[in-house]
Amino acid sequence: MAGKKPSPERRSECPLNASVEMLGDRWSLLIIRDMMLRGFRTYKEFMECYEGIATNILADRLRKLVAYGIIRAEADPADGRKLIYLLTKKGIDLAPVLTEMVLWAAGHEETGNQALVRLMRKDKEKFLAGVREGWASRQLHRAPAPRG
Repeated sequence: MAGKKPSPERRSECPLNASVEMLGDRWSLLIIRDMMLRGFRTYKEFMECYEGIATNILADRLRKLVAYGIIRAEADPADGRKLIYLLTKKGIDLAPVLTEMVLWAAGHEETGNQALVRLMRKDKEKFLAGVREGWASRQLHRAPAPRG
């Protein structure tokens, strides 16, 4: 299909396999979660996530997510020696997938962050619209995302 980047060599042509190859480890999904829900943009912010990612793994996953076009890296306008990471359209399109994963886990396991789960369950479309609006705002303004 026109407009798509050539895919890296995959084990199979199965679409689920392609998804797993791009996102099949916990760290990639948690990085995307932190970008989507917490507005994380810097290496330092990712290092402070409470799951405790190792520096070498973080660097590797950021490189892979950039290579797959899920995020992009650009020079920090405040300090050109540093990079900021931003979700691409391809990355923000994962919002419904991550939402369904959260709801699935919360429906079958004891999990934390029940306030988020309730918000998602109450009006999933409104929740997803808010995630997309926050992303669009950060794309336009390139200002640090609010914490919350």
